[in-house]
Amino acid sequence: MPDACDLVGSSPEDLGPLAGRPLLALDLDGADPADLARLASLVAALPCVVVGVGGDARPGAAVDVCDVLLSGGATDPGPPWRWCPEGVDAALAELVAAVERSPGAATVLVQLLRLGRGRSLDEGLTAESLAYATLQGGPEHRAWLADRSGRSPRRSASASASASASASVGRVAEPVGVERDGATLRVTLRRPEVRNAVDTGVRDGLVAAFGLAAADDTITRVVWTGEGPDFCSGGDLDEFGTTPDPTTAHLVRSTRSPARALARCTATTRVEARVQGACIGAGVELVALAHHVVADPGARFRLPELAMGLVPGAGGTATIPRRIGPQLTAWMALTGAFVDAPTARAWGLADEIG
Repeated sequence: MPDACDLVGSSPEDLGPLAGRPLLALDLDGADPADLARLASLVAALPCVVVGVGGDARPGAAVDVCDVLLSGGATDPGPPWRWCPEGVDAALAELVAAVERSPGAATVLVQLLRLGRGRSLDEGLTAESLAYATLQGGPEHRAWLADRSGRSPRRSASASASASASASVGRVAEPVGVERDGATLRVTLRRPEVRNAVDTGVRDGLVAAFGLAAADDTITRVVWTGEGPDFCSGGDLDEFGTTPDPTTAHLVRSTRSPARALARCTATTRVEARVQGACIGAGVELVALAHHVVADPGARFRLPELAMGLVPGAGGTATIPRRIGPQLTAWMALTGAFVDAPTARAWGLADEIG
């Protein structure tokens, strides 16, 4: 630990993606509290992912120092620790591999989560959008787009068939259903053919639905669901790379944000989200703002953006830490690993399994 303090304090330029060292792992077992306090004063400007590893969870300064906390103790210490009952080696190796694949995006992610601590939701959403715009023009995302350019569009044959069927009867289904039931507004994602992927139509539909609930004081409850076996598979990949430029994309996110609309809604109206199957990317990022999240026993949550050279872009770095803290958010976003319903309930990402 003293060596780490010396390295961070005297040669921070030796760390980070540009130096080929995007991750710093710290052994927290037996760490001197004074060393941890010294690191805590330096880590905010550190251009790399800081992972704390320990047999037993250590409170206090370790939480302020580390972007991710791994515990190999005999019992689950709970948030903000990622418990590794089989030992921390495999979990650390998973983190290292993920960070090495997208070192720039990984560094921007943890810097963003550090900035978000103690900030308002609006400040966090703006910071995330700016970071996302930066990465949209970066080499890691460009490489992902280039690799994807030769693949088939995400929309499946069944989706095309569904659209044709709707057209044949003179009706195109709205991507977001909005129905009034007394004082309750029911909001439904209606793109099951693409697992309720969020495209511009869904985005605008959600902004309108949550805006309606916020503006109408006779609506006291919103119930948000998704049709089909999956609640939401995240952003529609067919729209990635289609905005004119990162600046325009940021300005659109600043004015057409479902997260901001949902936040205004939750200020006056109780929102319950009921999720099943996959709840990925934008799905979980927005659901995290709901007052009450009911997860089907088979629900699973995931943040996949790092593999695309990006950070979450629908508000996740501002919304999810409010439920599970920045360290577990970083774990989810860095690894892209699925979190099952029981784990989500234990962490506080879901409030109920049912």
